[in-house]
Amino acid sequence: MRSIDEIRTALADGSAVILTASELKKRITQGDTVSDVDVVTCGTCGVMSGTYAVLSVPVAPPGTFSRADTISLNGVPAIPGPCPNERLGLVDLMVFGTAHADDRYGGGHLFHDLIAGEEIHIAVTSAGKDYEAYVTLSDLPFARLFTTRSAFKNYSAIINQSSGPVKTIFSALPLQGTSTQATVSGCGEINPVENDPTLRFLSAGSPVILNGAGGRVIGTGTRSSPYRPNLSVHADLKEMDAHFCGGFRTAAGPECITSIGTAIPVVDTDVLSSLSVLDCDIAMPVVDISDRQPVGTASYEQVWTGTATRVLYHPERCLHCSPCDARTACPVDAIREDGTINQTQCFVCGTCVQICKGSVYEGNFGSITYEGAGIPIVLRQSDRRRAEILCRRVRDMLVRGEFQI
Repeated sequence: MRSIDEIRTALADGSAVILTASELKKRITQGDTVSDVDVVTCGTCGVMSGTYAVLSVPVAPPGTFSRADTISLNGVPAIPGPCPNERLGLVDLMVFGTAHADDRYGGGHLFHDLIAGEEIHIAVTSAGKDYEAYVTLSDLPFARLFTTRSAFKNYSAIINQSSGPVKTIFSALPLQGTSTQATVSGCGEINPVENDPTLRFLSAGSPVILNGAGGRVIGTGTRSSPYRPNLSVHADLKEMDAHFCGGFRTAAGPECITSIGTAIPVVDTDVLSSLSVLDCDIAMPVVDISDRQPVGTASYEQVWTGTATRVLYHPERCLHCSPCDARTACPVDAIREDGTINQTQCFVCGTCVQICKGSVYEGNFGSITYEGAGIPIVLRQSDRRRAEILCRRVRDMLVRGEFQI
């Protein structure tokens, strides 16, 4: 259809036709032509456990201590090293997005707070003595975010076939038994890997946008397979946007929200064929939480077609529970003290809809089909609305020359 160089020229002179994945899918379902499209932007946003950061943190003047034995950031434990930085007062460290300070604050929250410019408390022990400091991201000489696996081509729907509830990272509240509830992840037809399943444009070294910052693909991640590939990526923490990352509390402790976007050049019909995938075409295995083995199959059409893109608020229905169950349970603290929703912060996960006794919060989150019956989806651990914002962000970066294919 066209070469990479021709598309780059069109991008440079402003004549390129750039569509987000959602815009392309809309054209396809309406039967409109797509032969004029040069580039399609894709994105995903969701809970991605395999996220970690490597930081270099100044703690004290040189000579204050030899090397750090332990270190924490806002109470989140980190791993000092591998470089000891002996007597420099500087600690290189690794901190996992799934590390916990407590049951409400973890590594994902820490990454968000760092990127948002907030002051972070550092606590170090060395040779039996304690040291502390307060730093912001601008104080760190090195700060880079990595993923060990992210943006799976497709995820699984989780159910609980046992008789009793189970606390799991796949549910904000204990997942009820006897297959009465389902939780889901993945942004379906707009996910980068779903639109480039052979990783033709997502191979090692390819550019991506990680939490709003320009980064690179390292390669495939852990548990990647030809059927369900995923990515390992990295980018500079200092260039990221806090809107695209954060913490997400689950019944088994805090998890980490990560967003990944990219742009796919439409160079031939094979690429266009991959880009034409729709939610209804994407199989989603249904697995039991006990052993994570498939027991059935659903599709992303059941997750995203005709379901809520925002949670509605009905204050007249409020029963004035104290404390407010919805506010306490919200995985991203999007419900204010007066019960209203911070729509910018809201993850549209469905937890408040599930738990509120007065039905103050409303939204259709769909259901999956299992053994001929519908199982209601009580939690979405991916935010497609935010992923679409990222798709538009990547499009705008292409137009401004801030992202290259």
